[in-house]
Amino acid sequence: MTRNQGSKNHSIPFRRFGRTEIQMPVLSLGGMRFQQSWKDLDPKEINNEQQDILHKTIRHASQKGLHHIETARHYGTSELQIGWALGKIDDPKRILQTKIPPNNDPSIFEQELELSLSRLGSEKIDLLAIHGINLPEHLDMTIRPNGCLDIVRRWQKNGLVGHIGFSTHARIDLIIKTIETGFFDYVNLHWYFIRQDNEQAIQAANDNDMGVFIISPTDKGGHLHTPSLKLLELCSPLHPIEFNDLFCLNDKRIHTLSVGASKPEDLDIHLNAVSKMDRINGLIDIVEKRLIYASYKTLGKSWLTTWNVGLPRWDQTPGEINIPVLLWLNNLLEAWDMESFAKDRYGLLGRGGHWFPGSNADCIDCEVSEEDLKKVLLNSPWSSEIPFVLRKLKDRLGGKRRDRLWGI
Repeated sequence: MTRNQGSKNHSIPFRRFGRTEIQMPVLSLGGMRFQQSWKDLDPKEINNEQQDILHKTIRHASQKGLHHIETARHYGTSELQIGWALGKIDDPKRILQTKIPPNNDPSIFEQELELSLSRLGSEKIDLLAIHGINLPEHLDMTIRPNGCLDIVRRWQKNGLVGHIGFSTHARIDLIIKTIETGFFDYVNLHWYFIRQDNEQAIQAANDNDMGVFIISPTDKGGHLHTPSLKLLELCSPLHPIEFNDLFCLNDKRIHTLSVGASKPEDLDIHLNAVSKMDRINGLIDIVEKRLIYASYKTLGKSWLTTWNVGLPRWDQTPGEINIPVLLWLNNLLEAWDMESFAKDRYGLLGRGGHWFPGSNADCIDCEVSEEDLKKVLLNSPWSSEIPFVLRKLKDRLGGKRRDRLWGI
């Protein structure tokens, strides 16, 4: 890890972003929360007040050393509004990233790429990610001859695109397969204290000298912006956001965390975390032990060490119930009172498509019986208990459904 020298405004640490050789700030400004609309709007519909907040947020981020701005074609008005602001904010160290979903028709992919570049108002996209390689067909659309990647390579030769990466919510085997194609310079993925399933993918990316960008550590890392009282107590003297940031950055394979900000002040707690990085081990060790102890005390060693053994995949389960995700949510709920996050994720199951597949437990005792479940739980040591846990989740979290904020 190196530090950018010579300016009080650029004091946060930087890390080499894999083989891109970019010196990447350990905090990146995520463009998913400060746009006016999740749908494309006529530019005349964007109000001055909303644009002013976005402008101030980007300026504040730049002044604090968050030179990397990351957005996506399908984040509604994000690209357009960011593009307006960037033209008015001088930052010679700026690193601009956007994401375009793969398409079976490469010409449509290129049209979206053209629209992104136009809306961002930039001469070049420094980092371009293929957005959402979540299924094998997404990878095929991207890397097959005359696929989306060939379009991007042509744009690279023309100096319009810098480095190529991919974002993913896929199963671990597909993430590793995509990494090992050797076609990508970096990866955007999930990995936090509460969700470390992608450990093997992080190691594969490290082995291939790829940049590693962590998606939404505050929101997808557990709704840490609205933590439970129990989580606040267990993480003290750190805020849960600070603990999770430091937990992630303690791993040198992680190069940057996305900070989703809707206003300038949202950056401050992350900057506080970074200011404590020279004391990182002493700060996180005690909190981590306290959190683990609380989970063992509540759930028991036997459950915590075997709950995920022998579970069927969602596509092998009646009603497409995503039992592994639901039991994980149950653990977060019971151990650390993470009800806001659990309710949000529970409600998204069945509406998240390939971004968050499978269904919740609302169909139990309706379309799906306990006997149906036990037939696919034969390899689980908790086959008798799991239906009860799922019913409990249904009673506590069920009834409210929501869609993804953006749909592709």
